[in-house]
Amino acid sequence: MATATQKLTRTEKDSLGVKEIPASVYYGIQTARAVENFPISGMRAHPTLIRAFGMVKEAAAEANKELGLLDEKRANAIIQAAREVQEGKWDKEFVVDVFQAGAGVSFHMNSNEVIANRAVEILGGALGDYSVVHPNDHVNYGQSTNDVFPTGMRLGGLLELEKLYSVMDSLAEELARKGKEFHDILKSGRTHMQDAVPMRLGQEFAAYAGAVRRAKQAIREASESLRELGLGGSAVGTGINTHPEYRAKAIKNLARISGQKLTPVDDMRYAMQSNFAMARVSSALRNLALEVIRIANDLRLLSSGPNTGFAEVNLPALQPGSSIMPGKINPVIPELAAMVSFQVVGNDVAVAMAVQAGQLELNVMMPTMAYSVMQSITILTNMLRQLSACVAGITANKKRCEFYVQATVSLATALNPYIGYAKAAEIAKEAVATGRSIIEIAREKKLLSEKEINEILDPVRMTEPVRPLAAAKHREEVKSKK
Repeated sequence: MATATQKLTRTEKDSLGVKEIPASVYYGIQTARAVENFPISGMRAHPTLIRAFGMVKEAAAEANKELGLLDEKRANAIIQAAREVQEGKWDKEFVVDVFQAGAGVSFHMNSNEVIANRAVEILGGALGDYSVVHPNDHVNYGQSTNDVFPTGMRLGGLLELEKLYSVMDSLAEELARKGKEFHDILKSGRTHMQDAVPMRLGQEFAAYAGAVRRAKQAIREASESLRELGLGGSAVGTGINTHPEYRAKAIKNLARISGQKLTPVDDMRYAMQSNFAMARVSSALRNLALEVIRIANDLRLLSSGPNTGFAEVNLPALQPGSSIMPGKINPVIPELAAMVSFQVVGNDVAVAMAVQAGQLELNVMMPTMAYSVMQSITILTNMLRQLSACVAGITANKKRCEFYVQATVSLATALNPYIGYAKAAEIAKEAVATGRSIIEIAREKKLLSEKEINEILDPVRMTEPVRPLAAAKHREEVKSKK
């Protein structure tokens, strides 16, 4: 029980009046109002977004100190508090729901209040004594939500993407490794989910690796637009209440603090009105998700069975697959990969709707953009890590693959240059009707010599471009003389 001398609350005042808030918290009255106003999802800001805002506040305080706009004592306390925010020491104090007031004012003020109260404490004051360090007058000096939130959102995206790139590299490497491991394993290709000409299992996996690498390159290219920052634009992109040198200094400081290559945007109004950069990144993440869905679905098909499906590859057995069927093992990681990717596609729809909703000098829908993009990056990173481990454990069912490569009626395709499409189609049709092999029927019809049949219908020969045999040229010459 609290003693008589312990105060459970403190009184704070804003433009709407006074409010009692818990005495020990580092956030303030505006944050407390937001908690009451937005009890929506129970989800809080992404840790990397909090970290990015700490960096922005440190960079701004340094610039204002350099320009003599903040006294050294206050500025140093703000800088120390901002660094602690970057270290995650005060994450529990960021309590505003991800779905909140437009533009992210509530989250921004949550940041200002936490940093201000921690700076007050550093300077020996009591929490809530804003005469020492004020959230708006000092922590937010020369800034506005309208330039800080887009800056923090872009920086947070860049920081979180660094984690994704390394995981994508690992997945591409594992797929490429399987491409080499399975290089000599022949199988039937499939188009329209029907038998197609032979190919190598390794070729299939090598192509997956190429898709992942290209998706990574597209994300990197899209993320370059996040590096253009409108910090210093203040309320509407005009730089009101900022020093002429503040913008360049603050962004230079932010680049050093974050370790990211950052640059002032050439038009601050554009950076405030438009969130084209976020749309590009979200779209690139969606395209990665679409590729992952495709690859995951292929893995599910290739591993289907074991007795009544393709069963060309075996996925690692990670857990029992059924509460009723003993011994059943499901492709749980490809299933996970697909579901996570569906969420990323949905997030991109939310971002697209938010990006187009900008009006005049500001797009106020930034909180949902920040949440959606950063969640997409995080869940993709975590999922791809699991998918990479799954790929590493894949083994090939060589006998099943060889059975299919001999059974595919599309072996007849190799006969086209030698006997023509029409005769090759007749052989394929007969193979389907009778269940006999293409080689058996071609041999029976005596359209080619035994040597030609063995060479032409060699599945290995069909898995890469090769020159036609001399027989084809000879037949064309005979045909032209007729």
